[in-house]
Amino acid sequence: MVIKKIAVAAASAMLVATMVFAANARPAYAANEVDCDAVMNELNSGKHAKEVAKDLSISTSSVYRCKRHAKAAAKASTKTSLQAQTGKDLPVPPAAAGSPATTK
Repeated sequence: MVIKKIAVAAASAMLVATMVFAANARPAYAANEVDCDAVMNELNSGKHAKEVAKDLSISTSSVYRCKRHAKAAAKASTKTSLQAQTGKDLPVPPAAAGSPATTK
């Protein structure tokens, strides 16, 4: 009888310890570890996404994410360079501005 109580207490203690350690563990995200500059250099040299992923030991989705970020950065820099050249903000179409069209 005493052995059963000790076994139950030990199992309970292990369960509690596991739950405490699991609650303190932080998830690791690969997005912080991917060097997008290296990915873009590989892609610009003519390699395919699967080859780059295999060479850099990352997933193909990480390669595509880097491509998407590079495209967005290029688009943003194009907008800012146009604003710098003209000295004024670019016009925003009414539908993109989010304001409802006025009707009379």
